[in-house]
Amino acid sequence: MHGTLTVIDKDPVRIHSYAAPEDGLDVNTQLIETPSRIIAVDAQFVLAYADEVVAYARQLGKPLDRLVVSHAHPDHYQGAARFGVPVHALPETTAEIVAVGAKTDLPTGTLIPLADMTPTVEITPGTEVIDGIPFVFEKVTGGEIHTTLVIKLPEQGVLVAQDVVYNHTHLWFLDKDFDGWQANIDRFAAEREYDTILPGHGEPTTPAIWAELTDYVNAGRELLGDDGDDYKKAITERYPAYQGAGPHRRRQRLHVRPQELTR
Repeated sequence: MHGTLTVIDKDPVRIHSYAAPEDGLDVNTQLIETPSRIIAVDAQFVLAYADEVVAYARQLGKPLDRLVVSHAHPDHYQGAARFGVPVHALPETTAEIVAVGAKTDLPTGTLIPLADMTPTVEITPGTEVIDGIPFVFEKVTGGEIHTTLVIKLPEQGVLVAQDVVYNHTHLWFLDKDFDGWQANIDRFAAEREYDTILPGHGEPTTPAIWAELTDYVNAGRELLGDDGDDYKKAITERYPAYQGAGPHRRRQRLHVRPQELTR
């Protein structure tokens, strides 16, 4: 396996958190294993890593019920067709995926048709009981992207935050929405019943992440100017141990001039 797995037991739920290697943008797919099925959250960027997630899910011996796409950034939805199950998303997310259109798997050059990535089931925010487990679907605005989905498992104390949270990984400040980032951090930090937080990039973490994210957002406010190269140098010097600063990530995560970004 090229990616890495972290397994968290929250009886009767088990979380299998798959992290892609750096060439897959360190993106996470969460496999939420309930008593009789598996709910996948986010689909990977590189098709080979999506295949790896699906192969792992199948060996768990339970059917893959659905794929939930948290937001419309390609590293979270390009591999959707590999899952072979209904794809669920907020309507805003589906609309943006459709607007962006077909994509290309960068390692292989394979064209990924739009139809293969487009969600077909609309998520309505609220609570859905799946296999006896309450799942709370919440729409979040601001921060990294204008609309994203957060999933809560209140009985297990699990917050599936995806890109609301990066753990020891450089945040993407394309929209320079520092206030939006901080509002979301404050919102979820106040919900102290969630002791397990699943980020979109980086390892599963604890509520200690909220203070770390606040520190990073404040650093972004201080350091981010008009020159993406200067910002990249400054932020990586301040956080030298953070992942997501490799050369191939520069255009994906750390450059901030829209004309130079590939999304």
